[in-house]
Amino acid sequence: MRIVATIEARMTSTRLPRKIIRPILGRPILELLIERLSRSELIDTIVVATTSNPTDDVVEELTRKLDVSCYRGSEEDVLDRVMRAAQAFKADLIVEITGDCPLVDPGVVDQLIGIYLSGGYDYVSNTLRETYPNGLDAQVFSLKTLEEVAVLTQDPVDHEHVSIYIYEHPERFSLFNLESNLPEKYHGARLTVDTIEDFEVIRRIYEELYPVNPAFSLDDVITLLDRKPELLEINREIRQKEVR
Repeated sequence: MRIVATIEARMTSTRLPRKIIRPILGRPILELLIERLSRSELIDTIVVATTSNPTDDVVEELTRKLDVSCYRGSEEDVLDRVMRAAQAFKADLIVEITGDCPLVDPGVVDQLIGIYLSGGYDYVSNTLRETYPNGLDAQVFSLKTLEEVAVLTQDPVDHEHVSIYIYEHPERFSLFNLESNLPEKYHGARLTVDTIEDFEVIRRIYEELYPVNPAFSLDDVITLLDRKPELLEINREIRQKEVR
């Protein structure tokens, strides 16, 4: 089974344009995300799924510099973009990651993949019930399932949010949610990048942890937040945009 991680990334994010190339420690956050994801022991290939817009030429240039695969497709139909990226790189299994998650933990990703490979589920994630911080999200499903969804729905929301149709139809698809053992205060804590406040949190976490250990884990992040709880006050008032 060929396992392909797709990273959805574009320059024209509405709340913080160009966020994926904002530098932390002199490197774009997309590059830092790719570095972390490359530590997965189970992923065969990482593909950055960006848009065909000229504004995203810079994304393709970055992937060339990093020697990482890139696929360019529709800006609005993200489902189609991810599906075609997976097809182009001969995926059997898709690990869906978004470009605003530079703290993604390869250990958590490998747990999700392992659960899927053990059999019995169409969709495995840690997002159905929030017990992980927002920004540690990963979703695992087969290319075959995504191709099925592309035929079943033409709802623009389903095509903007790649896997929403899968987890909104548990009568059709078998779902599994991985839950953490983290204290409740960290469930849904904002460790993603949607706003400048979010970016400031991620920047400070990287500046604390990366110079000591570039392969720092989620446990290391939580230990830091236990020591410096004020970090999460920076973006506490930011709210995630509603999908529907």
